[in-house]
Amino acid sequence: MRGQHAGYRAGMIRVGISGWRYVPWRGTFYPAGLQQRRELEYVAQRLTSVEVNGSFYSLQRPSSWQAWAGQVPDDFLFAVKGPRFVTHMKKLVDVETPLANFFASGPLSLGEKLGPLLWQLPPNLGFHPDRLAAFFDLLPRRTTHAAALAEHHEPERLKEPGVTVASVDLPLRHVLEVRHASFRTPEFCELLRAHDIGMVVADSAGTWPMFDEVTSDLAYVRLHGDTELYASGYGDAALDRWAEKIRAWAADGLDVLVYFDNDAKVHAPFDAMALQERLGIVPRGT
Repeated sequence: MRGQHAGYRAGMIRVGISGWRYVPWRGTFYPAGLQQRRELEYVAQRLTSVEVNGSFYSLQRPSSWQAWAGQVPDDFLFAVKGPRFVTHMKKLVDVETPLANFFASGPLSLGEKLGPLLWQLPPNLGFHPDRLAAFFDLLPRRTTHAAALAEHHEPERLKEPGVTVASVDLPLRHVLEVRHASFRTPEFCELLRAHDIGMVVADSAGTWPMFDEVTSDLAYVRLHGDTELYASGYGDAALDRWAEKIRAWAADGLDVLVYFDNDAKVHAPFDAMALQERLGIVPRGT
């Protein structure tokens, strides 16, 4: 379902970080004195994508999405993490209205900079094929479909008027990150393929099972820490291994998106830039 999308090209590789607003990064990755409102702009000069994490914790303001879109280049790509209210609290059940609220909260304002939507399941949620299939059937596959769903949102849930119009009609892609061993079954992979949902390759330093089978035309990688969850960096050997995997996926015609989530000790942005260098991606700010 690649379709016509400025952000997607066959064999495209993007490397980014999960979130960008972290206090410990100021004065280390971000130069001392850099205004907080310019941090995303700074990231976009050095990386080609970012994963919006704030949308997982709460519904964002439409004006925030619009501001983010204006702070990055035209070819920059945002991946967007779906709300934990849908995945962790409702556990994918009875979520049509929460999905409408999410889409009305503003991600459609990203326009052509809107990339895949990430749905992360909690570690205590096992494999329920019927529940997953019903959830997948609810997910909009085009921005115009998402806008139609957003029309059914609850205005009282938003802090600003909702966004119920898509400025462009583009395909939407979805990926799923799971953390329970019961998903390690061929039936899970078959279900993802049947619904064109990408499986997230998540490296969590052994904390949760890693699933690395590609189930769509998108290889989506989340690197949570090489040896310690969220805290450890990726050394040269580890980065070399991931670069080899990424090149192989891209050579097979897959799009590849990689996000470093090892933010606790400010490794994420530096690891992302080091991986970019191995892949021959030239940062904008150099």
